[in-house]
Amino acid sequence: MIAQAITFFLSNIPLVMFIAAILIAALTKHPTFAPERYFSWLLLLSVGVEALWGGLFHVFFPEMASAQIGWQPSPYEFEIGVSDISLGLVAIAAFWRSLSFKSAIAIFSVLFDAGVLIGHFQQAFAANNFSPDNFGILQIVTALHIIIMPTLLFMTWRHRDNTTAN
Repeated sequence: MIAQAITFFLSNIPLVMFIAAILIAALTKHPTFAPERYFSWLLLLSVGVEALWGGLFHVFFPEMASAQIGWQPSPYEFEIGVSDISLGLVAIAAFWRSLSFKSAIAIFSVLFDAGVLIGHFQQAFAANNFSPDNFGILQIVTALHIIIMPTLLFMTWRHRDNTTAN
């Protein structure tokens, strides 16, 4: 039972971090504007921890990572791993930084996620690759990032602009 729970948790880090970010932001009684609070927690956990986890997996366990995606191991495994680790570390650091800093990494993350999502969709439908990490929960969370992150960022900037204008 415990082994199954650990396996589920580790196999579903993107979903777990997404839900954790939403729950923590909802339960945090902080005077911060709500969309900014959600944006910050999503950036920390759902982008930062998730990307760091994925990157470490690609760098240190490339055969396993490739198999989960339904691909053959390749030298690109290391490159995407280092890119994910970089994204993860900067997104984690952004939690304690200014909105401008958060904005830059969020925009990078959304563009990166859009490219990843397009690539995985192409693999799913062109190569009939419906492996769990090529076409599954990870892609749902990735699509949610693409929609939610810019929306929360826009709402936060708009709120800041309205607050400073008054």
